[in-house]
Amino acid sequence: MTNPSVISLRDVWVFYGETPALKAIDLDIEDGEFLGLIGPNGSGKTTLIKVILGLLKPDRGKVTVFGAPPDRLGRSRGLIGYVPQRSQGDWTFPVSVRDVVLMGRYGRIGLFRRPTAADEAIALKSLDAVQMREYAGRHLGQLSGGQQQRVMIARALAGEPLLLLLDEPAAGVDISAEDQFYELLGELKEKHGLTIVVVTHDIAVVSSHVEKLACLNQTLYIHASPEEVLTAGTLQKVYGCEVELLAHGRIPHRVVEEHD
Repeated sequence: MTNPSVISLRDVWVFYGETPALKAIDLDIEDGEFLGLIGPNGSGKTTLIKVILGLLKPDRGKVTVFGAPPDRLGRSRGLIGYVPQRSQGDWTFPVSVRDVVLMGRYGRIGLFRRPTAADEAIALKSLDAVQMREYAGRHLGQLSGGQQQRVMIARALAGEPLLLLLDEPAAGVDISAEDQFYELLGELKEKHGLTIVVVTHDIAVVSSHVEKLACLNQTLYIHASPEEVLTAGTLQKVYGCEVELLAHGRIPHRVVEEHD
């Protein structure tokens, strides 16, 4: 018996003007799934995340998250944690790590209410979860890229979500730190019972950590285990170029050559 779907998309289409960004997407993401969403630049990955978050309404099709359309979740919206791309943040803004994580509580307590002692405790517990409590008093801009991303995850965890969406969370960090980052996500998934969707370009690293891969290039080519995806010849179709094998971690991976 399979787990119930946390996210379900049926025949979802999104257009920017007359150009399709997503075409006929059918996708079910089960409770507790750890999914890597991969595809080339401009393939619709961030658009898909926006659809799931309810920030973008599809032109056609049906989307449900926790059984309801994302724009009608009400208080259940707090069950979704979101970590956007690092390029969307101002890392020089004078704010402490502790205050950044407390921002994750605003969905629960409201923008104009002061955090309580309980909220403070949850924020510190979230920093504990990502091994960043000792940096609580530091300025966010003093941290490395990998540390900043851990803080962003702590902010998302502070909302006590059941679903965690991350858009290119490991961009700009080295491979060793990236491996550690995905190991951390796996630990958080098990400890907190999370469903996790990670948008990434780094097929080689993420494939060693996730349970499923979804290959997207406007349309969804495959949603299956990494082993199946990487041996099915799917990546050539998705990326439109030849790939070569590279041994990395528990399974062989494919490296995508530079292409237009």
